[in-house]
Amino acid sequence: MTGTTALDGGRAEITDGDRSTRAAVATMYRLTAGHRKAIAVAAVLTLVASALGLTQPLVAKHVVDASGRGQVIWPLLALLGALFVAEAATGSVGRFLLERMGEGVVRQLRHGLVGRLLRLDMREYDRHRGGDLISRVTADTTLLREVVSQALVDLVTGSLVAAGAIILMAWLDPLLLLLVAVIVAMAALVVTSLLKGIRCASEHMQNSVGAIAADLERALGALPMVRVHRAEEREAAGIGARVEAAYGAGIRTAKLASVMSPAVELAVQGSFLIVLVVGGLRVNGHAGSLGDLVAFLLYASYLVLPLSSVFHAVGLIQRGMGAYQRIEEALCLPVEPTAPLVAGIPAPTRRPAGPVTCPEQPALALHDVHFGYDPERPVLRGVSFTVAHRQHVALVGRSGAGKSTAFALVARFYEPDAGSVLFDGRPATELTLDACRRRIAVVDQNAHVVHGTLRDNITYAVPDATEAEIRRVVELARLEEVVDRLPGGLAAVIGERGGTLSGGERQRVAIARALLARPSLLLLDEPTSHLDAINESALTTVMKDVAQECALLVIAHRLSTVQHADHIVVLQDGRTVAGGRHDELLAGNALYRELAASQMLRPGRGPGSAGQAGTSGD
Repeated sequence: MTGTTALDGGRAEITDGDRSTRAAVATMYRLTAGHRKAIAVAAVLTLVASALGLTQPLVAKHVVDASGRGQVIWPLLALLGALFVAEAATGSVGRFLLERMGEGVVRQLRHGLVGRLLRLDMREYDRHRGGDLISRVTADTTLLREVVSQALVDLVTGSLVAAGAIILMAWLDPLLLLLVAVIVAMAALVVTSLLKGIRCASEHMQNSVGAIAADLERALGALPMVRVHRAEEREAAGIGARVEAAYGAGIRTAKLASVMSPAVELAVQGSFLIVLVVGGLRVNGHAGSLGDLVAFLLYASYLVLPLSSVFHAVGLIQRGMGAYQRIEEALCLPVEPTAPLVAGIPAPTRRPAGPVTCPEQPALALHDVHFGYDPERPVLRGVSFTVAHRQHVALVGRSGAGKSTAFALVARFYEPDAGSVLFDGRPATELTLDACRRRIAVVDQNAHVVHGTLRDNITYAVPDATEAEIRRVVELARLEEVVDRLPGGLAAVIGERGGTLSGGERQRVAIARALLARPSLLLLDEPTSHLDAINESALTTVMKDVAQECALLVIAHRLSTVQHADHIVVLQDGRTVAGGRHDELLAGNALYRELAASQMLRPGRGPGSAGQAGTSGD
């Protein structure tokens, strides 16, 4: 796989086969596009700090030589102290700028990931696990932040200091420098041989962490089911296996890093000992001064930290590339064809003005629609029906007939394989997704309620709705008793997934939220499935009132929802097999009679007496 992304004019490309350190560093550098001015200023400050640090051994050399000759040394000591303070101050400012740059790069990546994931093509959500996608925004970017803000910093500063120290060491004693270079080169060979393994192990670890997040999200999202079926131990064991996989990958990374660190330390210590022994012999043989040896030893000691940081940075960059590979994969997933989210520009707080409708054309029309989530297994095989403005249309059929799939196509979560979907007589493909979805509101059978206040959930589509607008939909959805019961009323926090509300109350919250947006077409997926008889009767009245304002398309399982519809569409095996009013279909369609005679649609009984409907299963 080859991934590509553009960030503020920069471009980062990686391939599975390109794992060299040079390519990794180049990729990380390309990620800093848009921050180059800060990098330039930080590089200059770092260079100045390095120069100040490299000057100190030369001053120390003069201090030693002047002391041996009995000269005054306090001005040199004062100069040495000033150089030290100036180096610390300049280096701190430069490092801060680089750290801030790293945070900016990761912020940019997170904005891009969030915008991408919120707009992914729905088929991608069918292929990827939500928890794994979330871990790419959290865990993977956190590791990448360490790489960009620390590894690149260490690589830049360490390389500059090491280069300067090597130049001055060559000036002081080329022979000693050659001995040091041989030892360091041997350590570099060891480190280089380990880098590929570190990156591979890091990729496995990040993938395992993503799997942990996905499995845990699945279990926590269905926690009541897990506990009722006494599956806590089984779920813990399954997630534990993922934890063990991450542990094993982490141990492999640690093993390789544990070999790399001693190699660097031995190289540094060996260099220092050789300089001390060989240099001491050369001083005794009068081949150099004691001051020269002291300065060379100081420069050799200065190489300890920069060389260690450079080797560590290279290893960290290879680990970061494993995380970036996953981020890049997510950034390359296909999205819906609409304008991307723009970082820093707030989304509009109110729904734009409603669409211009055409009363002469139906609000919705499906013409010979074919569709399958898997092309080899079609779900819809020729569905056709229309929904006129201010008309109440019900979809009925056995589970798996295609009712919910038809809703998904109307909401344009998917595009038909054949046939057409029209809004106000215009093909959906000629309209933007925003223009299509501005016309509709959806109430799912599994009503979505998010963590926050009751007001937040009702006003989700229209955050700046007026109190009068909120009161109107609260009354329409029969939520007054819920508002009065909850402490704080509309300001009450209703918990994760609406845990403080009953299923029927969550359904009514979703209905209120949909009505507040004033759609021209309201899609209701079995709205009475969680309501008792009293509230079901009230909702039937609500739907009559709503039908005076907008078109209604309802997936129906209960007689109370169906018998008052202006038109009923019967689906069977993904095809439209009949249409008409309740009495007409009872008289003229065998499938509808079968449905009506079953527990699903039992004629001759009052609202709410048909029993709880099952899910559509489409």
